[in-house]
Amino acid sequence: MIILAVESSCDETAVAVVQDGRKVLADAISSQVELHRLYGGVVPEIASRKHIEAIYTLADKALMDAGVTKAQIDAVAVTYAPGLIGAVLVGVNFAKAVALALDKHLIPVHHIRGHIAANYLAFPELKPPFLCLVVSGGHTMIIDVQDYTKMEILGTTLDDAAGECFDKVARVLGMPYPGGAALDKVAVGGDERKYQLPRPNSAKNPLDMSFSGLKTAALNLIHHAEQVREELDVPSLCASFSGAVSDMLVPRVKMALEATGRKKLAVAGGVAANSRIRRDLSAMAEKLGAEVYLPPLSLCGDNAAMIGSQAYYEYLAGNTAGMELNAYATKSILGETL
Repeated sequence: MIILAVESSCDETAVAVVQDGRKVLADAISSQVELHRLYGGVVPEIASRKHIEAIYTLADKALMDAGVTKAQIDAVAVTYAPGLIGAVLVGVNFAKAVALALDKHLIPVHHIRGHIAANYLAFPELKPPFLCLVVSGGHTMIIDVQDYTKMEILGTTLDDAAGECFDKVARVLGMPYPGGAALDKVAVGGDERKYQLPRPNSAKNPLDMSFSGLKTAALNLIHHAEQVREELDVPSLCASFSGAVSDMLVPRVKMALEATGRKKLAVAGGVAANSRIRRDLSAMAEKLGAEVYLPPLSLCGDNAAMIGSQAYYEYLAGNTAGMELNAYATKSILGETL
């Protein structure tokens, strides 16, 4: 089955051609990073306009790169939630138009399910059930992937996402957007024991997380140093912050693995590219005798190939849509509107 997949939930316009959920025939991406770097973060209105400008040409490029004609497409898939609403709407409306014009199936895909499916492209041998840690700019969750379309959220952040905290701290430190990647590079030369940062715990669900206190503590430390004209050891602060985030994530993932008895752990989302988190998760999984699947950096960020991969399994489960499909800024990975 050949699927034309579209992703436009944030600042990457992407169109891919994926076969049977596991083989990428083409993956074309138009990045807006340099444009939004001028503003220190994504400007929603600009992102939406740039998606409109890029998406048609990108779709033609993906088909050409894949050596596939429009007639050979079996279905059109698209990210319909969550994301910047204007940006998501561009992709949804484009996908609906293509599906209608070509008389093809339309498959809606949840963005986070797509991130999980990126692992199917990187590791063809990976099949559910497995545990997945999703860490991105807007989401932090521990998910029990029981089947390709059947999932249970075991733990989640109660406030900020890990990726959001990385980006905010990096921006205050004057690092270029996207801040998380820049902070990770600087942290390599730092002493993570130099700055003491909190690791909050949830009183209710031990698998839930809270990053707002950690973010505030780091920002207060930076602002205090500025006010008293004290020189910050930036590499050490970055290392300390990365260590604190990892200490929030890894023990909870370990607890979830032990509670569920799962022996396979996948990681998904942009923060999955963080070197400290990757290293700590690998070490933890090895001690437990669990297999860990860390996608290559190219599949950690937003891309359409992951949407095409998950779309194949959504189609097999009968999850298709008609022209009534709408876009949503927020929606649970389980399908509930938030």
